[in-house]
Amino acid sequence: MLSTSIAPVTSIPARHDTACPFAPPPAYTDAANGGPVSRAELPDGTPCWLVTGYPEVRTVLSDRRFSADARRPEFPFLTEGRRELVAANPSFLRLDDPEHARLRRMVTGDFLIKRVEAMRPGIQQIVDEALDRMTAGGGPADLVAHFALPVPSLVICLLLGVPYADREAFQANSRTLLATDVDDREVARAQQELLGYLSDLAERKRAEPGDDIISRLAARDDLTLREIASTGVLLLVAGHETTANMIGLSTALLLRHPEQAARLADPAAVPGAVEELLRLLTIVHTGVPRLAVEDVELGGTLIRAGDGVMAMLSTANRDGGLFAAEGHPGVDEVDLGREARRHLAFGFGVHQCLGQPLARAELQIALGTLFRRLPGLRLAVPEEELSFRTEALIYGLGSLPVTW
Repeated sequence: MLSTSIAPVTSIPARHDTACPFAPPPAYTDAANGGPVSRAELPDGTPCWLVTGYPEVRTVLSDRRFSADARRPEFPFLTEGRRELVAANPSFLRLDDPEHARLRRMVTGDFLIKRVEAMRPGIQQIVDEALDRMTAGGGPADLVAHFALPVPSLVICLLLGVPYADREAFQANSRTLLATDVDDREVARAQQELLGYLSDLAERKRAEPGDDIISRLAARDDLTLREIASTGVLLLVAGHETTANMIGLSTALLLRHPEQAARLADPAAVPGAVEELLRLLTIVHTGVPRLAVEDVELGGTLIRAGDGVMAMLSTANRDGGLFAAEGHPGVDEVDLGREARRHLAFGFGVHQCLGQPLARAELQIALGTLFRRLPGLRLAVPEEELSFRTEALIYGLGSLPVTW
């Protein structure tokens, strides 16, 4: 039973709804202005807690009194259909230790900083070749279709051992999995197709292994094909959708602020610039779900065992007390010179994004190269005509027509 409070209830939207396409939905920012923890309702009317403050979000994501196990009956979901799908085939992201740690450790080595740094020349080549293809025929071109999506898709395919030739199928199924306006039966179909595809791939790699993640997982005798496939779906979907959306959104924002884009001409400024873009454009807008398994006092509010919690990364990353600094614009504005490394765009605690070193490398190389090679890059349509993915769990652009 949800703890009582006299504060107003925030309705959590199932889709992005805001006048500014680069800001969190106003329902979240309004809630944050009222305090770090507030009562809320999921789209189906289920009560939960909305946690918007930076220290409180960090606590939810790192305190073992908050569970990530999506199989628990009271775990919060945007829809009941999502609950059934995730609970039936949970990735390690949706499990607690020790199950989470057992599965995560099996792929941690592939995403270590040292391993990713060795990949930088290969990523640079992928970025250069994508730009060569995009610019070969002259502008305009859709930056999402020709650059933002192909670059991370090819990188994660090479890491996993997934044939890039199959990209249209897994990209389409990924979009369906992340959509909030698609019938649950369609989401189930997309999930089963991806699981079946990766199960078959793992079975083939047991007979003919390569130097890739799926091959290494398939060689283990302590994993079922279903466990390999569930891990593969997580890495494949998250490995290209998140970075692709960040590249597209970052480009659109920087084209609105050419004085900030000019900072990318200095290679030394690119890593810090990427951290600021990650902070400001936090693309997980619907929050990170958790379930309280013990009573917890958080931000002056008692959250009882069995209460669902949504930890809002987007509002935490706009904490004025943490990210505001004298001589810099406010936290709702982009400032590529801001010290933003403490952001929570990749989460926090034991479940924080496994692929963050790879995502950082891809963003640094992709954005740095894009604005260096195409200094005249500009929108090919008015900004109000841009198509944003307001219905997706991972926020981004549907297309980004540009010219140069």
